[in-house]
Amino acid sequence: MAEHIQVSSFKIFEICSLLILLLCPETVSSECTCEVDDVKHNKGEALKYKLGAIGAILVAGAIGVSFPLLGSRIPALRPENDIFFMIKAFAAGVILATGFIHILPDGFENLTSPCLAEHPWGKFPFTGFVAMMSAIGTLMVDAFATGYYKRQHFSKHKEANADEEQGDEHAGHVHVHTHATHGHAHGSASSNPELVLSDLIRQRIISQVLEVGIVVHSVVIGISLGASQNPDTIKPLVAALSFHQFFEGMGLGGCISQAQFKSVSVAMMGTFFSLTTPLGIAIGIGISSFYNANTTTALLVEGVFNSASAGILIYMALVDLLAADFMSPRLQNNIRLQVGVNVSLLLGTACMSVLAIWA
Repeated sequence: MAEHIQVSSFKIFEICSLLILLLCPETVSSECTCEVDDVKHNKGEALKYKLGAIGAILVAGAIGVSFPLLGSRIPALRPENDIFFMIKAFAAGVILATGFIHILPDGFENLTSPCLAEHPWGKFPFTGFVAMMSAIGTLMVDAFATGYYKRQHFSKHKEANADEEQGDEHAGHVHVHTHATHGHAHGSASSNPELVLSDLIRQRIISQVLEVGIVVHSVVIGISLGASQNPDTIKPLVAALSFHQFFEGMGLGGCISQAQFKSVSVAMMGTFFSLTTPLGIAIGIGISSFYNANTTTALLVEGVFNSASAGILIYMALVDLLAADFMSPRLQNNIRLQVGVNVSLLLGTACMSVLAIWA
């Protein structure tokens, strides 16, 4: 009798185990809703928050990108001062955390969604692959563009020097014409203007590539917010994305200020950055009536853009912004500045990481 009860209990356990195994896929699949959300949201209230988000994010981005550009008017913010190094490290930390904490996880979520076909999206880590290839592509563009502009500028520079030396051989100094700064500098040949020109070209390329990475990400998050019809989802995003845009603007503005563009170019780059997220929100509002974030096309487009943007920003933050400053002789020879810059970097990453709780 005891053996019969034991066998019966074992069979019941086997049957229960099989039922659990059979029901598990159903439980998992029920969590994925790849169809259009049928929940009735307050579209009028959602639109009100979206329009408020456009204004708030526009102002926050404009202030953020303009703040480092005030260095020409505020002596403490000029690139030759220590405080500028600390602000730049803070901004680089913001950009680094944006890539790792905000964008890359979104890319993984998009490209590993159960709403995508198992083959090929479930068989290969496309998010990491796209991020890696975008970082390598950024490196190649960085190197080729820097080499190209150096050859162009130095070729003109040598021709100008040759003409000046032939026409003014009695002068006791070398007259150097620097095209990148659109001005003249008189001094001895030991001032090495070629190094100054090389660094200026490098900063200009860095600022332009960085803006591309930030702009792609900003448009994507703007469309996501604009397409949402849930006021409860939009409300916390407004404040979070405003701070997000402010900190990103600080990072971009620091790079633009070092590049020493003309005033028109600075205004165009700052304006373009400030308008990208509000433009994305406007596009999202326009397509919100038929947009479904769980369709294959939406998931793939957002996933690839997020992954590529993450790769660009991570590369730019680590290689072009942080490594160049952290390994510079000025920083290596000043322990107080070194500690201050490291603290600023950690503060920048912490501020942006905390925002990931809401956005």
